[in-house]
Parts: sequence; C-alpha cells; structure tokens
Amino acid sequence: MITSIVFAAGCFWGVEKHFEHMRGVVKAESGYAGGTYANPTYEDVLSMRRLKPNSATKNYAESVRVTFDTSKTDAKTLIKSFWELHDPTQYNRQGNDIGNNYRSAIYYTNARQEKIAYSTEKEYQKLLSKAGYSTIKTEIKPLVKFYPAEKYHQDYLEKNPYGYCPNHATGVKFSTVKTQEKVVTPLGGKEILVITSENYCPYCEKFKKEVSSLYHGSVPLRTVFAKDLKNFHLQTKLFATPTILFIENGKEVIGHPGYMDAKQFYKTLGDFKLGKNSQAYNVAFYEGTDAPGCKQYDIFKDTPDGVFVDKLSGDVLFDTRDRFHSGTGWLSFYKAAKGAVIEKEDNSYGMQRTEIVAKKSGIHLGHVFPRADGRRRFCIDATVLEFIPRDKL
Repeated sequence: MITSIVFAAGCFWGVEKHFEHMRGVVKAESGYAGGTYANPTYEDVLSMRRLKPNSATKNYAESVRVTFDTSKTDAKTLIKSFWELHDPTQYNRQGNDIGNNYRSAIYYTNARQEKIAYSTEKEYQKLLSKAGYSTIKTEIKPLVKFYPAEKYHQDYLEKNPYGYCPNHATGVKFSTVKTQEKVVTPLGGKEILVITSENYCPYCEKFKKEVSSLYHGSVPLRTVFAKDLKNFHLQTKLFATPTILFIENGKEVIGHPGYMDAKQFYKTLGDFKLGKNSQAYNVAFYEGTDAPGCKQYDIFKDTPDGVFVDKLSGDVLFDTRDRFHSGTGWLSFYKAAKGAVIEKEDNSYGMQRTEIVAKKSGIHLGHVFPRADGRRRFCIDATVLEFIPRDKL
C-alpha cells in the first residue's frame, strides 16, 4: 500500500534529501504544512516566521511529504529516522535557522502514525534526557493540508551540490547497542580530513565514489565524523557535509564546506601539497616545463626497478621498464601506463605538439613526440612525479 506522512525538521532541502534516498520511499516532496492561511508561498512563510505564538494566524512549517510503500518500509522506521535527523528539543528553530517555519513537527495521516509518533517521542525523550538534552518541542498533529513548494525548491540539493545542508542531528540513536568512542587526532605533517555525516548524505557518497575512493596519493586521507575530532585547530565551521579539510600538523590550511568534484579536489591538493610558488605547481597547472637536467631529473633518471606515480593522485603513470635515456635532459619513456594519461593537441608557441595530461588529476605532465624508429618518446617533467620501488607496491 502507498501512503504518506509529513515531517518538518528545519530547512526542508536537507529533510527532503534525507528521506528521498531511504528504502521504500516512493517520493519526498518539499512544501508547507501546519498553517492556517490559504495558498502559502515561500515569501509568505519567510515573512511570517516571527509571528507571536498567540497570533490568530499560524504560519506554515517548511515540511516534506514522504510517500512510501508499506510493503518495503513502515511508518515507525521513518518516524524514528525523523527524530534522529534533527534536534527536536529546539523551539521554532534548527541551529542558525530561526523562526516558526523551521519548527519540528510530525503531521500524521492515520491513527497508526499518530500512535507511533507519540510512543517514539516518549522513547526518544528518555534517550535525549540521558544525553543531557531538554524536552522535545515537536508539534504532533493530523495533517490538514499540504501545499507543495515552488518548483525550484524540489530536489534542491540534487540540483545545487554546494547548497546549504546543515546537520542538526543530536547524535542520539534509538539503538541500545553501545559503540566504543572513536577519537581522531592529528597524524602530524600533511593530511586530508573528509567530514562526513552520520545520517545518509548523497553528496558524501558522491564524493566517496568519484574522488576519495579513487585517491591513492601520498598525503593521507581520512573520512571522519566531526564529533570525533580532537586536538585540531580548525577555522571552517563544520555545518555541512561533506567538508574537506587540508591539515598540516593539526592546523587547518584550507577548508572547503560542501562537495568538490575531482578537478576542484586536485587543484586544491596542488595548492596544499605543491605550493603555488613551486616549479611542480607551475608544471602541473600552468603547463610549465622543467629545466633540462634539473635536480629532480638527476634523482629519477637512474632509479632502480619501480614506477613513477602522479604526485597528487598517486596513480601509476610510467614504469622504469619503459624508461630510456634520450639525451634531452627530461625523463623519457616509450609508453605510459595503460589508461593513465590523456593526449591533447597543443598548438602553443607556434608549434604542433601532443600534450600529455594525467587522466585522474588533470595535471600537465609533458609531451609525446614521434621517433625515427616508429616508437614514441614521452618527454615528462620530473617535478610532478613521485617514485615507488616495485617491491613497495
């Protein structure tokens, strides 16, 4: 059977995002519920958010109508998730979002939902009180009317990856299973922290799938919860997930709240690891060229058996088995690792050349030239590479 229930837990963008990916949910739709005037608009709801409690007119709450299939999930699962999603002890607000439109509310559509709402409220209040929180302020009432929000509010965070999506969860869970507290402290040196959510976060999953799970660089990357951090000196407010922090000796150097695609991530990592004034940075992002016979070339030209990897992504790019001495003063290889680089036409400086770019990080590596024997010479800048002996792979 298909049925629905309406939840309000602060800004409806995040609430919609939370429920629309839950198992059994057919649709999650942002809108307005719990008010007493007709045909509310977003501007109406915002303008009336500071009405006095005894006002004859009651404002609407930013709400989400969750339509679900009872053969795949149930009201109790959804209502418990609602309690855990936000802080129901806050009155007419969630965090910095202040006003009656941000109130916590459950608008039930049948008697069973009503019963579950009140019973889980009582159960969750005990857990909250034990954790030091005050009393629940959630409004629990039958749904009278739900008005869908304007089109631009629907699937807002899917369409705006960098949109506002704070996490106001208390961290108090219904589960009685105790887990050992995990403390995350600085590793020392450079590291990357990805702050993720304890609740479902599609952009955390997107970042994991497209960036962090594919990253093999030498700067350690850890995915953590904000509550577990200890002894870090941070400047960025951890209100959004994911938030990516570039840390050195426990101090934040660069912070980015919200999703980053691979291009943004590796450009920022370049700023952090290489430094904007370095030769490696000039090569990687401005198509610079190492001086022939540079210091890094001298180090790499006769290294023992192993591979050369992208200095940012850690991907294997070239193998010593394909290296040869060309006499040019640049590292030379007969070929690149399969699928590791992209070849691009380069007509700069009045020349016709083929540029070599790292496929994952997008950094410039050098050029490839034809040879008289029919083979090709990959002429590569040493400053954007790192070497790994084969026995360390």
